[in-house]
Amino acid sequence: TMALIGNFTSVLRRALDRSFYPVLQKAIGFGAAFEGWTARQEEVVYRVLVPLTAPLGHTFHLERDTDQQRPGRNFRVRVELECRCPLEQPGANLFCFRHYPDVVRRMTGQPNLLDTLCTGSYLDVKKTVHWFCALVRASWRRLPQSRSWHLVLLPSKRSCNLRLTKGQEKFQVRVLFGVQRHGSDIFISSRSRGADTPRTMWPETYAIAETKFFLHVARRVPQDSSHLKCMQLLAIALPRKDISIHAIKTIVMRLLNTVPVAQWHERYFLLQLSDALEKLRLSLEEKHLEHFIVGNKRLPEGIRLPRDVRRARPPNLFNSLLQDLAAHSKAMQADCDL
Repeated sequence: TMALIGNFTSVLRRALDRSFYPVLQKAIGFGAAFEGWTARQEEVVYRVLVPLTAPLGHTFHLERDTDQQRPGRNFRVRVELECRCPLEQPGANLFCFRHYPDVVRRMTGQPNLLDTLCTGSYLDVKKTVHWFCALVRASWRRLPQSRSWHLVLLPSKRSCNLRLTKGQEKFQVRVLFGVQRHGSDIFISSRSRGADTPRTMWPETYAIAETKFFLHVARRVPQDSSHLKCMQLLAIALPRKDISIHAIKTIVMRLLNTVPVAQWHERYFLLQLSDALEKLRLSLEEKHLEHFIVGNKRLPEGIRLPRDVRRARPPNLFNSLLQDLAAHSKAMQADCDL
C-alpha cells in the first residue's frame, strides 16, 4: 500500500514540477491497518496522510479557529504570496510573487495557488481533494500497479478514496491531506468534523502520533504480546454506534503507557482484557475519559508535540454524555453487552 502511494506521489511530484500547486511530501500510514489491530472486515481500509508544503513563492500560515461552538481544535491555512525583493527595496524585483503576481503568471504560464485551490486567501479542502483525485485519474496508467490492479475512485469530499481490486483481492486506500505543525507529529488535516464542516477548515489530528505510539510499544513488548489481540477483540465486539472505537483505543493506549510491558505477555491476556473493560466501565460511569495525546506529558520521547498541544488541558472524550442522558444510558448498556 505504501509502495503504491509512494509511486503515486513520485509520479505526481514530477507532473507538478515547475507549477505552483502544493508540494506533496512522503505519505504517512496511520490507523488500525498500520497499527496491527484491524477488525475483521470484508475490505481492509488503509489510511494515509499526505503532508503538503507551500510551493515556490508562497507561504502557509496556520490560524487557529476561535469558534467555541465547533468541537475540537481547528485551523485554517492562510496562503500568502512571498516577497522576493531586496529588504531595502520592496517592489524592486519584477519577478516578485507578492508585488507583481501578474508578471510572474505571464512569464511562467502558471497560475499561483491563490488562483487555483484557495477560497479567498485560505486553502480549500474540497478544491485540494478534487485536484488530487484528478491527478490520480490522469496518472494511474503510469504506475506499474495499473498492469495488474483495477482502480476505482470512490466519492468523497474531504479525502481521496481509492478501491483497488485484482481478482478476489480488494482493499481501499483513504488519502487525507495535512500540514505539519512545527515539525511535530501533529498535523492539521482534511478530515471531516461532520456534514457541515467548512471547506476551509482543517481540524487538528493526532492519528499520526497515536500510530507512532503503537509502533513504539511494538518494539518494547514481549514477542507474544497480547495488546493487539486485546484491541482487535474489543474492536470486533464493540457496538460502534454507542461507544466509539477511539474511546476503546484510548483506554488501551493508557494501559500500555502505565502497565509494565512484561505484563502484556499472552499469558496475561484475560487479565489485560478485564482491565480494559473495567476502565471503560468506570469511565462511562464518570462520563469522563481524557484524550491520550493532548496534554499528555508522559509520552515516549520520540513522539513530538507542539508546545500548545503538550500544555493543553486534555479534552473529555465522553463530554457529550454529560448532556445527553439517553446516550449515556445506551453507552452503559453497550458496555454491559460488551
